[in-house]
Amino acid sequence: MVRKSNTEHRSGCPVSISLEALGDRWSLLLIRDMMVRGYRTFREFQNAGEGIATNILSDRLRKLEAAGIVSTEPAAEDGRSAHYRLTPKGIALAPVLLDLLIWGAQHEETAAPCALIAQMAQNREAVLAETYRRWKHRDPTPLIPAFNSPVTSPLDTQAAKERKNAKGPSKTSRASNPKSSPKGKSKP
Repeated sequence: MVRKSNTEHRSGCPVSISLEALGDRWSLLLIRDMMVRGYRTFREFQNAGEGIATNILSDRLRKLEAAGIVSTEPAAEDGRSAHYRLTPKGIALAPVLLDLLIWGAQHEETAAPCALIAQMAQNREAVLAETYRRWKHRDPTPLIPAFNSPVTSPLDTQAAKERKNAKGPSKTSRASNPKSSPKGKSKP
């Protein structure tokens, strides 16, 4: 697909051009927050726990908007403030972010629960379909929990129900027993 751009690129390589728009961690984390955490406001991004400075946050949101990845719209409850939303171009990054999430948890020490990552890797299409559904319906319900909080993802809840039905009732579940809930490096 060929698109005209007003920007001069270093090369014609699609990876290089993509990195020009997304090549810093803050941009990808902001996209993640909109996509899977349902964040929409400057304050939510600022309080996401990543430690982004307000000047960098403003700059990255402006750059993402200029690149056509994010759009702004007036907040319904207060027209003076803005809500940020992924554009169709932005939500098209869902498979990329899902793969980064899975790759990072499989190859690096993270706080992501191994069971959740394995479930997401195994049910890739369902995760992506739910991500697109929430975007389309403007559903701000988080798709996955922040990884420093208990696992309460709708996907994890469904998997727990399926395990319970398959095995029958158990005395201790992974969610209620922190020692049995592995964190960190997932086994591929």
